[in-house]
Amino acid sequence: MIMPPKSLGVFLYPDNFSALELGDFARRFEKLGYASIWYPEAMFYESFTVGGYLLSQTERIVVASGIANIYARDAMATLACSRGLQKFYPDRYITGLGVSHKSLVEDLRGHTYRKPMAAMIEYLDNMDACRPKLAGVDTPLVLAALGPKMIQLAGERSDGAHPFNSPPEHTRWARELIGPDKWICTAQHVCLTTDPALARSVARRALEFYFATPNHYRNWLRVGYDTSDLENGGSNRLIDALVAWGSEAQIRDRIQQHFDAGATQVIINTISPDGPGAGENAIDGHNFQSAPHWETYERLAPKQTPR
Repeated sequence: MIMPPKSLGVFLYPDNFSALELGDFARRFEKLGYASIWYPEAMFYESFTVGGYLLSQTERIVVASGIANIYARDAMATLACSRGLQKFYPDRYITGLGVSHKSLVEDLRGHTYRKPMAAMIEYLDNMDACRPKLAGVDTPLVLAALGPKMIQLAGERSDGAHPFNSPPEHTRWARELIGPDKWICTAQHVCLTTDPALARSVARRALEFYFATPNHYRNWLRVGYDTSDLENGGSNRLIDALVAWGSEAQIRDRIQQHFDAGATQVIINTISPDGPGAGENAIDGHNFQSAPHWETYERLAPKQTPR
């Protein structure tokens, strides 16, 4: 099953790592029993290139673009790439699409960033128009979705929604909007430390980029936080909502909160309390704490924790 209910996936930032490292990471995640590997398209690697490579290095684990930027290629190219991966690796790839961020679209790529809903609807319409012209079978499709209109669009035009930087209360709200049958594949940052000051410090570094992106901070305001929570790298209240830190049991409890709220899959992104320094974790100057924290992934691994 490509999307087992109440399953655990992992989130991997690929840009900092070599082919050798990425292949090793993917095989390690597969051995630990995770259901899927999700990865973003940011500032270096092209999305479907990464997806094909991770699939080639593994045997069973599902690979998902989380997300492929719709400004990076036209609809025909996306359809050709995803159908190609479906043919080479049947039922192992999920195409996640998103509108990305204005800074990545305009400053990095040189495109004009459009209104998200209009851009996504046009892109999906173009994919529909291309389908009869292109051989092959579609992969499952999910949309990066935070606000109500994009969540509803995901329910109408795809297999589900892929929220990011969203607490369990957002998952519950998204489930009400999207209905009972569509997927909600939500990401959850985790930091395995019981030291509050350390957890919040590394969390603020890892989330710094997102505090400058309107689609994320508007989403936090939408689910009950206010502008004071956005100041100085994020209030403790907001940081604690976005990053599950504490003991293994406390982190598991947060994951379960997402499942109880209606998540189909929770995608774990580790923030290391003791990992490599900022330079080794930075992507284009932003410290995403991108290196996997293996102690956390091993302790949360599905094979070690039957449900």
